[in-house]
Amino acid sequence: MSMVREGVQFIHEIYERRGQIYDLTRRDFMNRYIGSMLGLLWAFLEPLAMMLIMWGVFSFGLKVRPSGNVPFIAYLFTGMSAYNFFSESAGASSNVIRTYDFLVKKVKFRIAILPIVKILSALIIHIIFLFIVMAVIWISGIKPDIYWLQSLYYLIAMLAMLLGLGWLLSAIGVFIRDIANVIGILLTFGFWLTPIFWNKDMLPAAYQKYLCLNPMFYIVQGYRDSFLYHIPFWQHPINTAYYWAFTTILLLAGIVTFKKLRPHFADVL
Repeated sequence: MSMVREGVQFIHEIYERRGQIYDLTRRDFMNRYIGSMLGLLWAFLEPLAMMLIMWGVFSFGLKVRPSGNVPFIAYLFTGMSAYNFFSESAGASSNVIRTYDFLVKKVKFRIAILPIVKILSALIIHIIFLFIVMAVIWISGIKPDIYWLQSLYYLIAMLAMLLGLGWLLSAIGVFIRDIANVIGILLTFGFWLTPIFWNKDMLPAAYQKYLCLNPMFYIVQGYRDSFLYHIPFWQHPINTAYYWAFTTILLLAGIVTFKKLRPHFADVL
């Protein structure tokens, strides 16, 4: 119970600095995209180009077909949009304390908000990109449905996981410089192990149950259930229970690790 109280107090302290989070997020977002020739367009051109290339390769070259008789481009774009947001947020969080090391020694600054800044900055792009994905789905022949709103639940679920992961990775990243490279490799493995361009039915039935151990399978499948298949999340009670148990443990682990290591950040940086 003491760990839970610590977590609640920690989150309350973060909430009290919501104005500071907003200002830093806006500044981080502008610094990333304002100033280059194409500016904000780069945030969409690169992932969109990758999606189109993969769609061409797997749709026309390898003849991959998703289940449920949905267009492959809608299947691919929905899965990749979720994983791209997760990958960008996790990768940015792993090195965020070192990026803002000049703020660490400021007594009144709550450095725990820095991973949140990176996640929210990536979230802006993700939300805009989701509108592009919805347009692609609509053009593909799948009409908007009330279930599309269910994607908000899965987005909130992913944000909860990213918060815990962000605090955990950012704290460890202060002491292990190579953590960003390790996370990059793991995210690449995760991309290929998550059914983004392939279908879970390609696996033998005996192995399909192990997919739920990957929390991003729950999110990617949830996005597709919302946009493509119109399946409510409560039809997956076991996967939902596992995901939230995993996310709760990750949140508590992230908070505890960050609080334990925070007093030593200034000594290392």
